[in-house]
Amino acid sequence: MDGVPAFPMTRRCPFDPPAELGELPPVSRVRLWNGSTPWLVTRYDDVRAVLRDSRVSADSDRAGYPHQSAASAARRQRAKSFITMDGAEHAAQRRLLTGDFLVKKMEALRPAIQRIVDDLVDGLLAGPKPVDLVTAFALPVPSLVICELLGVPYEDRELFQDITKVMVSRTATPAEAVQATEELLAYLGGLVERKVADPGDDVLSKLAVSQYATGRMSAEEVASMGQLLLVAGHETTANMIALGTVALLEHPDQLELVRTGDADLLRRAVEELLRYLNITHTGRRRVAVEDIEIGGELIRAGEGLIAAGDVANRDGAVFAEPDRLDVTREARHHVAFGYGVHQCLGQTLARVELQVVYGTLYRRLPRLRLAVPVEELAFKDDMLVYGVHCLPVTW
Repeated sequence: MDGVPAFPMTRRCPFDPPAELGELPPVSRVRLWNGSTPWLVTRYDDVRAVLRDSRVSADSDRAGYPHQSAASAARRQRAKSFITMDGAEHAAQRRLLTGDFLVKKMEALRPAIQRIVDDLVDGLLAGPKPVDLVTAFALPVPSLVICELLGVPYEDRELFQDITKVMVSRTATPAEAVQATEELLAYLGGLVERKVADPGDDVLSKLAVSQYATGRMSAEEVASMGQLLLVAGHETTANMIALGTVALLEHPDQLELVRTGDADLLRRAVEELLRYLNITHTGRRRVAVEDIEIGGELIRAGEGLIAAGDVANRDGAVFAEPDRLDVTREARHHVAFGYGVHQCLGQTLARVELQVVYGTLYRRLPRLRLAVPVEELAFKDDMLVYGVHCLPVTW
């Protein structure tokens, strides 16, 4: 298939999907790192159709599954999580965690999250300037929250944060990805075994007692579930905090609305930033298990699919003036958290964290500004989760 464009493509603007993606037909072939040519789906309605279709599989072991990289394929072969499972297997594992991520429970965490955010802002105000907002604020907020929820000691944060960098890197080798996975599984497996004898009021303790101690799951299987929650629970929200801050600083009129807005405005702002930025920038990967038609194209069984949520969230048929950041917009129907049965389990937690962060940081630091030109920032084109590597700010 000569002339098939390579995926992913380079961004020209740090906040927008690559312009070439919008120029392709809504359902078209793209070429991946291994020469395979899955279908890229970019239109909003088609993306949702793919993600809800039971004839489309999330199983990363199936032939034709479009892995993000050789490292990603090796890592998932070593340790699968329920987000790459289908049917009853996916439902059974997800059900074990659903009760811990109910909206009511996540909302109950709001005061604790507020204390974490306030303490970290206190530290910013008392510390030197300029400061890297990623390491001093954006990364600690969700790390502290997910550690408390899972029962992972926060003092071990450097271990799991360093491992995560390798796991989400698009430039890591397969050997490096597998080694990182092994290290995190071993660490979490040790925690699981200790929690059987000394359980706490946390997710890993619950799984250790109900699943590992009863022989329903091995320590590594529980650790694999914990690994997904730990990595996704801090890496994604940290990037949204930092990248959202950059976007707002580059749109001062929108920043002022967020700084002075009420709870409803903050809710809208979070949804709009999730739509506008969409840090899951390599798409949600699937493979057809039967012949299906998407957007007028016949997708054969065994052919891979990439549902490009970042492009779908800029669909002008769904969102008026889609390339404009408008924090007053009602954008909750975006697909930043996916769609269908695999929709992000932790989305309510992420929403609460972002509402607290965006509602506190800019109010308490009203003169917050970039300490370097935006052109000098290093954006995470080299990572599976988009964001900014370092964010020097002052006030």
